[in-house]
Amino acid sequence: MKLKKLIYVGIASALVLSAGTGCRKSQFNINQNINNPTDSTVAYNVVMPAAMNATGTIVAQQWGTIQNWMGYWARSGTYAPSVLEETYQITTGFGNGIWNNCYNNSYNYQIVISKAAQANATFYQGIGEIMKAFNFQTLVDVYGNVPYSEAMKGSGNPTPKYDNGLDIYKDLFRRIDIGMNLIKNAVVSTTNPNKGIATDDIMFQGNKTKWMKFGNTLKLRMLIHAYAVGAIDKAAEMAIINAEGSGFLGAGEDAMINPGYTGNSKPNPFWNAYKTGSDGTSSTNDVYYKANKWGIEYYKGDGDPRVIVGVAAAGLGAQRIYVAGSDGLVGVPYGLPPNDTYAAAKLAGYGPGIYKSATASQAVITASESLFLQAEARLRGWITSGPTAQALCNSAMDESFRYLEVPSYAAAAQAYRNYNAGFADVDFTAPPVGVGGPTGGLFTILSQKWFALNGINTLEVWCDWRRVPYSEVATKVIGTNSAAPTGTFVYGDGAGYTPGPARSVSPQITPADNIPVRYLYPQSEYNYNTANVAAQGTITRYSRVFWDLN
Repeated sequence: MKLKKLIYVGIASALVLSAGTGCRKSQFNINQNINNPTDSTVAYNVVMPAAMNATGTIVAQQWGTIQNWMGYWARSGTYAPSVLEETYQITTGFGNGIWNNCYNNSYNYQIVISKAAQANATFYQGIGEIMKAFNFQTLVDVYGNVPYSEAMKGSGNPTPKYDNGLDIYKDLFRRIDIGMNLIKNAVVSTTNPNKGIATDDIMFQGNKTKWMKFGNTLKLRMLIHAYAVGAIDKAAEMAIINAEGSGFLGAGEDAMINPGYTGNSKPNPFWNAYKTGSDGTSSTNDVYYKANKWGIEYYKGDGDPRVIVGVAAAGLGAQRIYVAGSDGLVGVPYGLPPNDTYAAAKLAGYGPGIYKSATASQAVITASESLFLQAEARLRGWITSGPTAQALCNSAMDESFRYLEVPSYAAAAQAYRNYNAGFADVDFTAPPVGVGGPTGGLFTILSQKWFALNGINTLEVWCDWRRVPYSEVATKVIGTNSAAPTGTFVYGDGAGYTPGPARSVSPQITPADNIPVRYLYPQSEYNYNTANVAAQGTITRYSRVFWDLN
């Protein structure tokens, strides 16, 4: 059976969404046509919870490669090299799960939108609009220009044109507005078409205010990504958000999906992919992915209570982001050939603050991420009242500690800040480091996002790394002899640590190679949508998406 038969059967595909665990086990089937889905006759209230669960699965399971590139994880010495990934020589057959699953999921949301509109189930319709926008934001951020306005029309147009990423972003703002208005004005009664929303909405249980905050937060994320793009009017978009009036996701307001995860039979998707499978056995990913040496040493160097119990928090803290192996809290250099010194059992792995439990809810947007977005927007002058950028950044740190379940999280976070006073990666008010080094402020916000989103939303960190040139926070990379800052963001610099994220040490890598700034279009597009994908010109792993202006 061709993969397209699985991916495009409508609701069934959402229910059995394949567990794409990053690009090591990428989907290499090149015989599927993502643009030719098959409609389904199922009801909107059946499709929606399954589609939302599939969204949570995408967030949980598709980003193993980015985890490695951003310095969080690395292949253990127990496994053979992943040559394409570790030499950055990605191909059109690499990482297709993101493309396939996001389009499949969007098609199911389109079913929700269409069927709910016919039934006047406007609450469901609004959720469909917002969540479909969530998927297309992901697609643009990973691939750039993609089929959008003509996509998902089935046999009506199996070869849709590619829309410019900027145009897609602009339209997504309005689609989110439409979704929010539909939800806000929806009437819910025990007899009307919205009657089941409290059960079928597996993220906010029909809470209108939280959906408004989620929609505003999603729009803020997009504005932050496109902060340097003059063609998007930040003031006008912020005025729309302010006029709506609900604000953003705040402290304790994680957007979490849970359809009723139950142990090994229907586990949390991150747990299922990376910890213990539905058959109750340990996941192979739990052996494959271990702590990246550069990353774990950076956490330890800052005395981070999310990783260690130590002086940073006066004895507070726990192994929440990483958990020790037989050799302790040690990691493996990314891209190192197989080596018994770095056998999986000896290495630290991802910790319980990330994988939680089989029954835990799956994060879609955490309060911590939302507060970091707000902190940057406040710093850039888009948010003009309320807590300062420093206060928002500190609150975001606190929320990271809370989400990861660090004991006495607020006290631990404050002690962490005290311990790192004067270092710009933690201290928002830190002065410049050396001559031309980073200062607090934006460097603090982006550094702390890196610390906070490990294993939770690595796509957002990859976006940060691409979109903000280091020249915006420093005139020199202190950890090198170069007087010229890099085009991408640099983590760790000026914090008494080696600048990063660390490049792969694969012996097959060449000096000119570096972390890619996008994925390539799937081979299926070159097979089935030849003219339209060819119209995009020559695309390489260093072709930038529209908001990446470095």
